[in-house]
Amino acid sequence: MDYLDKVLEKLKEWGRKLIEILLGPEPEPEPDLIPIPVKEPPRRRHH
Repeated sequence: MDYLDKVLEKLKEWGRKLIEILLGPEPEPEPDLIPIPVKEPPRRRHH
């Protein structure tokens, strides 16, 4: 499962970089800043 953890970390890193590129650098990037459609099940965060 080590490999999966590394892949997930990379995905998080890329996601942060992508958000920084799109929105500009944030002092404290918070997932709450991203508007989440109400219809989306909260379960999706684990994906």
